[in-house]
Amino acid sequence: MKLTATDEQLLSLLRENARASTAQIARRLKLSRTTVQSRIERLEREGVISGYTVRTDDSFERGHIRAHIMITVHPKQATTVTAALRAMPELRVLHSVSGSHDFIAIGVVPTVDGMDALTDRIGAMEGVERTTSSIILSTKFER
Repeated sequence: MKLTATDEQLLSLLRENARASTAQIARRLKLSRTTVQSRIERLEREGVISGYTVRTDDSFERGHIRAHIMITVHPKQATTVTAALRAMPELRVLHSVSGSHDFIAIGVVPTVDGMDALTDRIGAMEGVERTTSSIILSTKFER
């Protein structure tokens, strides 16, 4: 499906706040409410919008430790490792990446000791060759 510039703007606004009313979005896009609603319905129907999620405010997890955890797996073990990582609620996202690592996960835990334990648990998994972590100091923006 080919997206228009308006569709891209609409998706950007929904990424900022998927709970914004159709009327609020329409005002920002300078479109009618019915036009915005029909565009959203079309994007959902075409599979461009596959769902909605919750993003917590940084203040909710203030003091929590967040880190990018780079994971290298043994050949042919990616499926098994992915399933095991999916079962870990401390991991918010798992990306398959190119380069020296196979995956990058984002982990969130309350303490430094918790992050140490999380990375140790990941490193001890069957099929994981090594991990490298980078603590996130701050998030400048997120869409």
